[in-house]
Amino acid sequence: MIPKLYFYSLGIWVLFIIPAILNCMSGGLYAPYTDELLTHQISSVIFCMLIFAVTYVFLKYSGVSGTSIQFIYVGLMWMRLTVSFELFFGHFVIGYSWQHLLYDYNIFEGRIWLLVLIVTATSPWLANRMIGISTNKISQ
Repeated sequence: MIPKLYFYSLGIWVLFIIPAILNCMSGGLYAPYTDELLTHQISSVIFCMLIFAVTYVFLKYSGVSGTSIQFIYVGLMWMRLTVSFELFFGHFVIGYSWQHLLYDYNIFEGRIWLLVLIVTATSPWLANRMIGISTNKISQ
């Protein structure tokens, strides 16, 4: 049986697709005022903040619980799903070349997509820790 945490977490990840697409589209709002690299960086940072905020709210109000290890597994699951979705959707649906898709992973070119993956992988564990700390302080 799949624990409630994993089932709900998969649903939350699916919901991340909508803000991810909206975030990409919103880049057009500030793209005329910045170059492509800065637009990518702004979009990546905004998406990182969104991922963490949604994760925190989800864990705080959903009633799911788990161990630290389970939250690490959730983050790793989200990261794998994100990379898979980005590569396969980007290549097979949008038609981007593999070279174009992998370019966002080049931190030496100022591309910070890896930051999004790090935040995606660590948000469940970190949000759970923050909620646990705030709950302990309130109960003391």
